[in-house]
Amino acid sequence: MAFPSFHFILFCSTLLFLFNPSTGTSFRPKALVLPVSKDPSTKQYVAILNQRTPLVPVKLTLDLGGQYQWVDCEQGYVSSTYKPARCRSAQCSLAQSKSCITECYSSPRPGCNNDTCALLPDNTVTHTGTSGEVGQDVVSIQSTDGSNPGRVVSVPKLIFTCGATFLLEGLANGVKGMAGLGRTRISLPSQFSSAFSFDRKFAICLSSSTNGNNGVVFFGDGPYVLLPNIDVSKSLIYTPLILNPVSTASAYFEGDASSDYFIGVTSIMINGNVTVPLNKTLLKIDKEGFGGTKISTVNPYTVMETSIYQAVIKVFVKELAKVPRVSAVAPFGACFNSTFIGSTRVGPAVPQIDLVLQSNSVFWRMFGANSMVNVKKDVLCLGFVDGGVNPRTSIVIGGYQLENNLLQFDLAASKLGFSSSLLFRQTTCANFNFTSKP
Repeated sequence: MAFPSFHFILFCSTLLFLFNPSTGTSFRPKALVLPVSKDPSTKQYVAILNQRTPLVPVKLTLDLGGQYQWVDCEQGYVSSTYKPARCRSAQCSLAQSKSCITECYSSPRPGCNNDTCALLPDNTVTHTGTSGEVGQDVVSIQSTDGSNPGRVVSVPKLIFTCGATFLLEGLANGVKGMAGLGRTRISLPSQFSSAFSFDRKFAICLSSSTNGNNGVVFFGDGPYVLLPNIDVSKSLIYTPLILNPVSTASAYFEGDASSDYFIGVTSIMINGNVTVPLNKTLLKIDKEGFGGTKISTVNPYTVMETSIYQAVIKVFVKELAKVPRVSAVAPFGACFNSTFIGSTRVGPAVPQIDLVLQSNSVFWRMFGANSMVNVKKDVLCLGFVDGGVNPRTSIVIGGYQLENNLLQFDLAASKLGFSSSLLFRQTTCANFNFTSKP
């Protein structure tokens, strides 16, 4: 099984306003902001979304390519505003559900109601899926002007899917589900932009720090301002987003498109002028949906098909020939004596790695802060992982390579804007001003 084909379609919904009876004014946010933290043990990026009535903080693993929000409804989901999506309802149509739960064999509760439509919630960390009831409930989130957090706003009928408790296996401690930001009509970016009628854009900025809320997701257009008053949205490089016509989920229906975000990497260069010899057919998505390059927040490090990985390692090691190699430390294959490597503003002084995109003048440059991992005293490893022969996707750009880079996903125009390392601009993704009071 799997899911129906998802395209960017702006769906109609009633605009949601906050109304202040004392002033007679209404407030509609232009953007929303969600703090993100990095779990030190799993290296997952975690956000807390307030949901239900009364509101409960729900800890969710951030899934950039996830189809929608799913939450464990089997343990302790209590809410007076939860409503299941009845079969053939507008919510089921919007979710593109293709199955109906006719009979649930326990007393009615969130996740177990008769005559409700179902989807297939997917733990993309462990690649496990199951069937789950589609429902809706209240969600609250902070608004923003791009520089500071603003007042809290609510979406009274956010569509999500109920998952089972066993799906939480492999997720960070305390996590109750996953927050899907992918290319679907019921992902969080799609629902938030529809609810408040703002631009169908969102941006992620993940921090390398594991101390508190240090990263951020913006829903809506910029400005995206980081201390000290740097608007990152003004200096982005753009490349098209590519739709993989075949789903990359653990379970899906025939004909479903992928909800992951793919970009068109055409070659890889190291040290600014050395092209890595690759089988370039692997960089394209074939008719079965294999190949290409996607961006992921659930893979902690970039994963490459074996021949690509070996070619990158070979060139990188040659360009870093003056630094002694040391024994590999799993899961990495190329490790070095760090006492021979200097430091720069953008991390260890090693050859930069360029993912070349639609032309040789458009590339995503990775410096040492995003390419080298400090695994133990005096040992730095190249933070790429061998993904084996014939993987589903040839290159998966992982979380470590995204840290302290701002990425804006423009759903309407189907393009990605990226900043490259913010360390060059003397700021980081930990520098959004969450301390100001709305």
